[in-house]
Amino acid sequence: MQTRWEVIIVGGGAAGLWAAGTAAARGKRVLVLEKNNKAGVKILMSGGTRCNITHNCDSRKIAEAFGKNGRVLLSVLSRLSPQDVVRQMELEGVATKIEETGKIFPASDRAIDVRDAVVRRLAREGASLVTGAAVQFVRPLPVENTGFEVAVQIQGQPQTILTCDSVVITTGGLSYSGCGTNGDGYPWAREMGHTITALRPALTPLVSSEAWVHELSGITLDDAEVSARIMGDDGKQAKIERSSSRGGLLWTHFGCSGPTAMNVSRCFSDRDPKSPASLSVDLLPDVSREACEQWLLDAAKDSNRTIANVLSQRIPKRIASTLLAVLGSNNDIHTSELSKKLRNGLVERLKALNVPIHGTRGYPKAEVTAGGVSLNEVNFQDMQSRKMPGLFFAGEILDLDGPIGGFNFQAAWSTGHTAGLYA
Repeated sequence: MQTRWEVIIVGGGAAGLWAAGTAAARGKRVLVLEKNNKAGVKILMSGGTRCNITHNCDSRKIAEAFGKNGRVLLSVLSRLSPQDVVRQMELEGVATKIEETGKIFPASDRAIDVRDAVVRRLAREGASLVTGAAVQFVRPLPVENTGFEVAVQIQGQPQTILTCDSVVITTGGLSYSGCGTNGDGYPWAREMGHTITALRPALTPLVSSEAWVHELSGITLDDAEVSARIMGDDGKQAKIERSSSRGGLLWTHFGCSGPTAMNVSRCFSDRDPKSPASLSVDLLPDVSREACEQWLLDAAKDSNRTIANVLSQRIPKRIASTLLAVLGSNNDIHTSELSKKLRNGLVERLKALNVPIHGTRGYPKAEVTAGGVSLNEVNFQDMQSRKMPGLFFAGEILDLDGPIGGFNFQAAWSTGHTAGLYA
């Protein structure tokens, strides 16, 4: 293998593979170094091995999904939009489909088709991909020279020092450690003058120690609205960005999972462990409190029915039983015995069921990492470092994390594409 390259990309995930294809298409001599024995491991694992490629919306909606930090994505999305990604996938022979939620998947439901498409693209354009290549360090060459040196250990070979004009760091974060992600890009970025904002797991399941929560294990709600509630030092509820989500919710033996719980998990990763925290669950998001109360008042006119049976018309029976138990009642109580106190208690829990949260399942189960290379130190017009010319970043190593639904992959494709255009 030659030791001098124009562009070296460290990390063969979504951002790195896309960047390689784009840079090579410009005629650059490009090398991708991936420490795993195969590229795109996280692509292969994502979406239950289906790979949620992107989301069916415009670029502005993609940026908005990331909250206040998402504004920086508008420039890279103008160069590679969700529609552009779909077109490129189809050019590579990967037909796509749009699901009801707006998620876009390969029509085959095979993540390997997506991974193979981006690898095929970079190979066709002339980029080189080496797997089983663990990078020890990335650093600038001495002042009298230009470019960077990269120390790499390829399996079964002695350490090799490679040099390049530009280096693109796409090593990901700390999420899904089973993919080999261990945050090795962060110290390199720090050594080259960059700030790494607080790191924490995001899109990870929530943990509750409450026995009644565990008893609901296995129940899925197709449509619930959840809100993270965390108390501040002043005893008041803290204001948190992106603290609400609507969609599916799964009750588990350890707490809560599913898209809604995972979308707000970043709020619980941020909190002081001593701060009381809970998940407020609206079990009937399309029904107002007033309508809920009227429904129960109307049901009380039929004295032959139990309250549990009435509730199970709209929520799973096991949840209905749990609500009654939490309120000190039982399944056998009839609607004729529905007191005002019990009715008010049911309405409150139907619209704002309080689930104490004691933590998250952390990085091993997290789909992305919140925090990373400070966005103020990267020029999103070209993804180049504002601290060191020739150094580029793309993908999850940046301080960007979006919700479930293909948003994070779109950010990886787009930042990788822009880095590839200018590296």
